[in-house]
Amino acid sequence: MSNRLPRPTIPASGHGAAELAAVRLDSYNVELRDGSGFFGDRASKRAFQAIVETWRERVRAGEDDPLGDDEGKEPGKKKLEKALLSGDIEAVGVVQSAIEDFANALAEVIRRFLRVEAWGDTERIVLGGGFCEGRVGELALGRAAALLKADGIELPLAPIRHDPDDAGLVGAVHLAPSWIFAGHDGILAVDIGGTNIRAGIVELGARADIAEARVVAAERWRHDDDKPTREEAVARLVEMLEALVAKAEKRKLKLAPFIGVGCPGIIRDDGSIARGTQNLPGRWSAKGFNLPQLLAEAIPRIGEHDTVVVLHNDAVVQGLSQLPYMRDVERWGVLTIGTGLGNARFTNRKTDE
Repeated sequence: MSNRLPRPTIPASGHGAAELAAVRLDSYNVELRDGSGFFGDRASKRAFQAIVETWRERVRAGEDDPLGDDEGKEPGKKKLEKALLSGDIEAVGVVQSAIEDFANALAEVIRRFLRVEAWGDTERIVLGGGFCEGRVGELALGRAAALLKADGIELPLAPIRHDPDDAGLVGAVHLAPSWIFAGHDGILAVDIGGTNIRAGIVELGARADIAEARVVAAERWRHDDDKPTREEAVARLVEMLEALVAKAEKRKLKLAPFIGVGCPGIIRDDGSIARGTQNLPGRWSAKGFNLPQLLAEAIPRIGEHDTVVVLHNDAVVQGLSQLPYMRDVERWGVLTIGTGLGNARFTNRKTDE
């Protein structure tokens, strides 16, 4: 299989498209359920935090907090990594125990995905989301891979190559119609999550090579702190994009008239969202709400051309950022460990299709 990536040729109206230039999207946003709710949520960032808190309570037992008294706040990633190196036996034990429990949960979630028809014959899984960044995430992934291998499941697990904050932006390049690459330096991209909204300028390579795309400027807003309405969230996103347009002009970067957006949920071909937005502020899946239309109305032109907005699922977009590194397999998937567990399964297209 050639390592050269086809340039995207999907139409501008390709919201939630299953047929992309380099891959077919076999499935995304699979919602595995059991008696207690969404099975995939057992391998979410919130699930890991809950596991850590359970072990803190077990070890504390009315005495000093093994991770340090932080007024009831959940310990962050840096604090957990510091605990692993602290030499404090109880602190190390709490973190390692949480990693082990989470790795078992992640391995079980992956086993369940592999039983889904669309995930059959998956050759590799990449993992995205902020949890996978850093030593704690690496240890959890490594332990989950070992558990699967011990069960006879030879399935490599690897973190997404790009920085987790960048992957959801870089992947948007693969949503853009082919004409945007001529005469332009980059695009605007948006990654909407259950905690943060991030927008950025994704610059193409020196030869307009989409495999070399990289984030050169970004705006980030932690909406979970502000608890905005849906309308307030959209207005803030527009402000972020306008600031990036101004920044591109100042840097003399020629932006294509395109905004690629990754958002949780099932995306209809008209740009509305069917379901899966429960972690976002307000009802994003409500009838009549259309984010691409709102963004195109708020930013009608970029440069000399009318703005085109394409919306897809956020896990799909994160997965697309990994395309340059997945040409040695045919069928692969992505799991994004964030507020929930995002997922997508791809089949690479042959270059002559």
